[in-house]
Amino acid sequence: MFYRFARNLLHFFFWFAFKIDAEGRENLPKDKGFIVASNHRSNCDPIFIGVMLKPNLTFMAKIELFQLPVIGRLFYWLGAFPVERGKGDTGAVDFAIKTVEEGKILAMFPEGTRSLDGKLLRPKSGCALIAGASGADVVPTAVCFGEKLRFRSHITVKFGKPISREELGVSASSPATIKAASRLIMSRIQELLDSAEDRP
Repeated sequence: MFYRFARNLLHFFFWFAFKIDAEGRENLPKDKGFIVASNHRSNCDPIFIGVMLKPNLTFMAKIELFQLPVIGRLFYWLGAFPVERGKGDTGAVDFAIKTVEEGKILAMFPEGTRSLDGKLLRPKSGCALIAGASGADVVPTAVCFGEKLRFRSHITVKFGKPISREELGVSASSPATIKAASRLIMSRIQELLDSAEDRP
């Protein structure tokens, strides 16, 4: 209930602060859990994606954010869960897999951190690993805006065609397949970014 209230409140505020639209929502799987894999340029990215999706969105966030007074509790209420980056946080991975298997939407940022110049960073393996373990489709997503995020910036959230487990070809026992799947996900995100740049 709090998530819906917070989403509606943020939706109103963000529609006032920015010009937001979405493309490709017809690509979102129906009646099953899936993973939204997006580029990461700003701290607002989870909200930009969340206000474009009616179902509740669950997303990973670095554990440091949950240690902040008030804000940390707010993150929990908004459907986030903590992950300790760089430490092989199996608890967070297991929770993420369970989230998708329960039919929910999991948002992930394969880069693992924000890109300061907007160029995609080398992907981490977590997204591909969770997709392989859960059998969920991965929807490549791009949050697109100009060089900097400003008041009344035009933001477009682009949802690409889902990548199936079969297309990813992930095997938990094969690091090579996980790396290849991670590169595939990032290449699809890059295609969405390129298509945004090509528009007149």
